Amino acid sequence: MKQRVIISRHLKTELAKAIAECEHDRIFVLVDETTNKLCWALVKDYLCLKDAQTIIIGATDRRKNLDTLVHVWESLQQGKATRHSLLINLGGGMVTDLGGFAASTYKRGINFINIPTTLLAMVDASVGGKTGINFGGLKNEIGVFNDAEFVLLDTNWLRTLDEENIRSGYAEMLKHGLIADDTMWAELINFNIAQPNLRQLASMLNKSVRIKERIVTEDPHEKGIRKALNLGHTFGHAFESWAMKRQPILHGYAVAFGLIAELYLATTRTDFPTERMRQTVNFIRAYYGSLPITCNDYPELIELMHHDKKNRGNEINVTLLGGIGDIRINQTITEEDIKEALDFFREG
Repeated sequence: MKQRVIISRHLKTELAKAIAECEHDRIFVLVDETTNKLCWALVKDYLCLKDAQTIIIGATDRRKNLDTLVHVWESLQQGKATRHSLLINLGGGMVTDLGGFAASTYKRGINFINIPTTLLAMVDASVGGKTGINFGGLKNEIGVFNDAEFVLLDTNWLRTLDEENIRSGYAEMLKHGLIADDTMWAELINFNIAQPNLRQLASMLNKSVRIKERIVTEDPHEKGIRKALNLGHTFGHAFESWAMKRQPILHGYAVAFGLIAELYLATTRTDFPTERMRQTVNFIRAYYGSLPITCNDYPELIELMHHDKKNRGNEINVTLLGGIGDIRINQTITEEDIKEALDFFREG
């Protein structure tokens, strides 16, 4: 089933319609501690949610684990959820990923609706049917592909976000620009992310979501072109898992750092224009900073990359670009390539 992604103009009306179109004997709303405070209060009086039961989980990606998943399953069970119940995931990517997985597995699957409240969740996590949890110190290690019935994107939530979370989501938009075309990339690279114009950001968000939607529709289970969306993620997930054990970073920051390393490899391996690489890298370094990685961390990062889901056997695969919009999936890289890219990353 193709999920219906709606750029919302009036959330109360559109949510009521979406709920009416989903079979439901009971409604549950999943929030984390942050969205419970900042977001649930804004919608809990909607008539369509008057009988909804809330399930509250801890915030941040550290809670995207088996213990939290068990808590959601238990809450559904204690709330007498049946196969005909509906789960609404109100929150960022952690909530939509974990909530989607809980819904997909409870009683072999119940319907769910995603209402992403962060920029990252709007452009990435909530669209495309990827659900899951972190496991064994690795990002998104356990999960399934399963579409939400509806994804309701309301850019008014952006007003609830701090600067870091805006930048985190923006990194995925930058990735979409790189795999799309020069015009989109140029608009993104010239946007003032330090003082974002939310109206312009909403327009750019719309384009970004449509890029992802088009790719996901063509390749729902990541057999081919959907791997384009992994640009920046082989290194990015390794950086994120490395940071989890030290000082956790937001997913978008990890992707931004991954883009630095992978764009460098694209210039040396697939002839990506050096000037475009430098412009993009300078933008990322200006707004995202860096990570305190040393040569001593290379073996751990390489080991983390060996666990990446895109790999086959012992080969490490990445998505690279021959130019903006010129996607090269299934590029095998060596440990020497990785060390060279990490050296470049640390130059900043």
